[in-house]
Amino acid sequence: MKLQLNRPIAFIDLETTGINLGLDRIVEIAIVRINTDGTKTNKRKLLNPQMPIPAESTAIHGITNEMVKDAPTFKDVSNEIKQFIENCDLGGYNSNRFDIPMLVEEFLRCGINFSVDGRKLVDVQRVFHLMEQRTLSAAYQFYCSKTLENAHSAEADAEATWEILLAQVERYPNLGTTVEAICKFCGEDDIVDFGRRFIKQNGVEVFNFGKYKGKSVAEILKAEPQYYDWMMRGDFAMHTKQKLTEIFNRTMLKKV
Repeated sequence: MKLQLNRPIAFIDLETTGINLGLDRIVEIAIVRINTDGTKTNKRKLLNPQMPIPAESTAIHGITNEMVKDAPTFKDVSNEIKQFIENCDLGGYNSNRFDIPMLVEEFLRCGINFSVDGRKLVDVQRVFHLMEQRTLSAAYQFYCSKTLENAHSAEADAEATWEILLAQVERYPNLGTTVEAICKFCGEDDIVDFGRRFIKQNGVEVFNFGKYKGKSVAEILKAEPQYYDWMMRGDFAMHTKQKLTEIFNRTMLKKV
């Protein structure tokens, strides 16, 4: 295995009721954990989302309300999942924009503060789009010369993602052979929250949307503390509200 791992990396793939981080829920989670010695452990669970699965979502992943009616909820398995990916870097396909943010939301709804601080987040789609501009099935065919059977089966997608990353490391010497090097190569925004409502510019948290885009979050909260109340009442993701509260509390303490 050419990829060098300083610690385990867990590839995560989710199937969900939809794509709204604040409203939708996970119906299937699959995790492929790769240890530093190259050994692999898989975990897969169907989950009861405690809400109806829309027909359009079932048409994509094939998971019906009947299939999950007796399944555990995310809360039932949350500690098990957290322990399984403890001390792991995280990877996936479009995972930095969807799978990991959705997973963090589910943990927060259970009252579990699952932190990604200090973890490397490897989004294989990001590498692929920088290099080739394709979809997951095409990526699997392109890099691995295989047809992706059971696409939108979470476990099949997670397994394929791991194989694609190994092939990418082989194909692109400039990508590097460590998770740290891959993340540096991808060069994504220095995000603050997974909803990407805030990003860091020169080490300062700034708004990434709306009328204050590019403005310091702390400075706006000092001048207009009611903006904090507006966002906390709004339909923003819980992780966004968590980070907003951290900035607000830090800002108010400085004012005192």
